[in-house]
Amino acid sequence: MTTPNFIRHYLAVLLSVFTFAGYAQQSTDLPNIVFIYADDMGYGDVGCYGAEDIKTPNMDQIARNGIKFSEFYSVSPVCSPSRYGLMTGRYPARDGIHGVFFPTSWTGMDTTEVTMADMLKSVGYATGVVGKWHLGHRQQYLPLQRGFDYYFGIPYSNDMSAVVYLEGNKLVEEDVDQHYTTQTYTEKAVQFIDDHQDEPFFLYIPHSMPHVPIYASEQFEDSSDRGLYGDVIQELDWSVGEVLKKLQEVGVDENTIVVVSSDNGPWLTMIEHGGSAGPLRAGKQTTFEGGMRVPCVMQWKAQVEPNQTIDGMHNMMDWFPTFAAITGASVPNDRPIDGENIAPVLLEGEERGGDQFMYYSHQTGKIAAYRKGDWKIKLPMEKPYNGRYTYAGEEPHGILLFNLAEDRGEQTNLADEHPEMVAQMQQDIEQFKEELGETRETHRFKPGSDNSHHHYLKEKYGSSQ
Repeated sequence: MTTPNFIRHYLAVLLSVFTFAGYAQQSTDLPNIVFIYADDMGYGDVGCYGAEDIKTPNMDQIARNGIKFSEFYSVSPVCSPSRYGLMTGRYPARDGIHGVFFPTSWTGMDTTEVTMADMLKSVGYATGVVGKWHLGHRQQYLPLQRGFDYYFGIPYSNDMSAVVYLEGNKLVEEDVDQHYTTQTYTEKAVQFIDDHQDEPFFLYIPHSMPHVPIYASEQFEDSSDRGLYGDVIQELDWSVGEVLKKLQEVGVDENTIVVVSSDNGPWLTMIEHGGSAGPLRAGKQTTFEGGMRVPCVMQWKAQVEPNQTIDGMHNMMDWFPTFAAITGASVPNDRPIDGENIAPVLLEGEERGGDQFMYYSHQTGKIAAYRKGDWKIKLPMEKPYNGRYTYAGEEPHGILLFNLAEDRGEQTNLADEHPEMVAQMQQDIEQFKEELGETRETHRFKPGSDNSHHHYLKEKYGSSQ
């Protein structure tokens, strides 16, 4: 009998915890963890990933200090589910999070979920988040109720109504000038490091930029060769540099894990206010590589060898069990964890064991594509979603099969040449669905309103009054 995938993953996590708990027990200081998450930053927006018209010296330096991942994936092509995957190590489908939360949403990430902050807090970490949360803004869903000691930021996307700053659970500013959002987040993040430099800390910095509308402070306006969008990325890179300087100033940079990545690919429908996927196809909202393969660099000077480029598939869910293994924290044993511990990859140069990844559509919540090794299948997409697929770079199509090792730009459909591979991968998808089991009901992200009075007036008088 074949062992289900999630059981194999769980056994691997258990083994890794025993293996790497030794580090936590032998070290006098647990490593600090700083996770910097850009919003909609594309694969082609960072210097070390090929950008020539945007300068990102601090992100590039992190890659030189440690690792650049060439095939790192978000868990979704849109915001909320990608953040869920990072925070829990689980596929967002398990919690019915297929789209994004709005200021009108009454729900959020299920309160029974164990977050990365919950996990790290259990082994003595101070925990803070500065930036965009986007996993529910009602009080029970906000960071202070989800394992974090400190929160400052905009609780959802910066293009939504009622953009405000919250600190803790309280409203502290209603009139947000987004020209200074990146600077404000940076000040708060640096202060958190100052306040917790004498204890292990986990600092999560999910920036609001470069999600539209984009703004840069006067210091960075006209600083890049790619217009305002490039200016925004260069200010984000400045922010990364300020965090790195503060870590060095307080003497903890050697034993701090720093990761910089993005929640999904660039929003190409925003034209010059969107980013670049570089050599990858399409962008945000799609399950082509440009929508979900993201830049990801990390350093841990005390433990990780510098100047590494790591190929092979890794994804955002992997950080949850990885940080558990490194710190000696326990992962939940009452639920599947879909990520894989990649501490052996970071510390020993081993290859990631898992070779499959599911891409979910944010419109339907269904599996839209699947990668196994170098092969990727995209299931048929029959009609545009609200007419927007074409503009996002995904027109209706039948079954597509790509070999990503030879064709990362997904230009050559090999489905007719390899029907046996198509059949095998379709079978794998069905087996995965069975193993996934029952999931929570899909969230209602935008509850409807009763507009019958408008319909009545229009029918009777020809227009609403």
